[in-house]
Amino acid sequence: MNSPKLFFALCVLVTSLYACKNEKSQKKEISEANTKTISEANPWDEADKILNNLIVPEFPDQEFNVKDYGAVADAETNNSEAFAKAIKACFDAGGGKVVVPAGKYVTGPIHLKSNVNFHVEEGVEILFSKNKEDYLPVVHTSYEGVELMNYSPLIYAYEQKNIAVTGKGVFNGQASNENWWPWCGAERYGHLEGEPQQKDEHNLPSLRKMNEAGTPVEERIFGEGHQLRPTFFQPFGCENVLVKGVTFTNAPFWVMHPIKSNHVTVDGVTVKSHGPNNDGCDPEYAKNVHITNCLFDTGDDCIAIKSGRNEDGRRVKIPSENIIVENCEMKDGHGGVVMGSEISAGVRNVFVRNCKMDSPNLDRAIRIKTNTLRGGFVDGVYVKDVQVGQVKEAVLKVNTHYGIYANQEGEFIPEIKNIYLENITVEKGGKYGLLIKGREATPVANINLKNVTIKGAEKPLEIEFAEEINYSNTTINGQQY
Repeated sequence: MNSPKLFFALCVLVTSLYACKNEKSQKKEISEANTKTISEANPWDEADKILNNLIVPEFPDQEFNVKDYGAVADAETNNSEAFAKAIKACFDAGGGKVVVPAGKYVTGPIHLKSNVNFHVEEGVEILFSKNKEDYLPVVHTSYEGVELMNYSPLIYAYEQKNIAVTGKGVFNGQASNENWWPWCGAERYGHLEGEPQQKDEHNLPSLRKMNEAGTPVEERIFGEGHQLRPTFFQPFGCENVLVKGVTFTNAPFWVMHPIKSNHVTVDGVTVKSHGPNNDGCDPEYAKNVHITNCLFDTGDDCIAIKSGRNEDGRRVKIPSENIIVENCEMKDGHGGVVMGSEISAGVRNVFVRNCKMDSPNLDRAIRIKTNTLRGGFVDGVYVKDVQVGQVKEAVLKVNTHYGIYANQEGEFIPEIKNIYLENITVEKGGKYGLLIKGREATPVANINLKNVTIKGAEKPLEIEFAEEINYSNTTINGQQY
């Protein structure tokens, strides 16, 4: 009596299993088709589209000379008030160019407003005050991927539109082993045992706890009595930003840090700054960024693309994307173009082309660094036509076990995929040609090398937990891969 019912049930089960298998097969075919489409498409057409749609700010044709507002170029007078008056006058008039004529000017922080181009002529040196009180009151800023209220960046704009810093002048942060740098805690940067530094409990450990607890940013108050250094140039939540032609030197901390900003152009800028954490340019939660014709000679990463640290990155949820680096020269630094380590919200669509990287003090050419506390993802790194003279450690380094602090193991497994290197020549590859340290749970996926020649690497490959690398016309130490 039950046999027909049993037979019917078995038929349904077999049909369901076949349908399920067929559905999985279709999904796999769709997935493979998507992967194929992405890999066969020309990513550089997409890069050109990003550039064609990039908004570079333009300004009304009117000038405001800072000397008309009381500025004095005697390398002694604090010109904070004069600069602020000129910027306000320019803003109130609908925008234009605030002109700083040749000479040496001392100032506190410079706060930009919408539609203002702060222009430093050739022969200008802006010397930023060594008096910490000049950088108060605290402002909404960020430190190593965590938002907080802290000393003002040296050049700062908050939620402004159409801003620029241009000219052939020099911005000198005056950081040294006697000013700002000792707070990093390293003896080589002037720190003396027993003096306060950033790793003291009331500084970074306190900020880390606020990050984990989700403390509102307005309650994360640092500044006076704390030892967290300000960034040099920081447009925070801005649109249409231009930095062109100027030189930055002696930075307290990161040099250029466009955060939560859209349409950023960095053109013809020179960064010569060898202090602690002196990254050259760190786009964070940033979109549509063009870095071109620049020279980076730094104490840390030349360019480091970021998107928040741990809980802050996951709270903000803004990936950095559409970043184009071209026609640049990288000398000293921990890495030429780097993603991380603060990338908890992810990074996608990074394009690097026509660059030169060469220094006995350049550690890596292309670097991705994260861990399972940071998590995050990197999807789409395209590198083409790059000449590397020498690097210390590796031409390409991917490290998902990055850590310079305490325990860096958590529950957020990073995902790194779709890395393309094409037309790359390396004269001296350092310790490794490729150094990849992925995770067993999510191996690094889809690394592609085409027309790549690496010479002089002590060890060609060091790879853990990565899918098979796709080689085309690639040689390391004369061996074809």
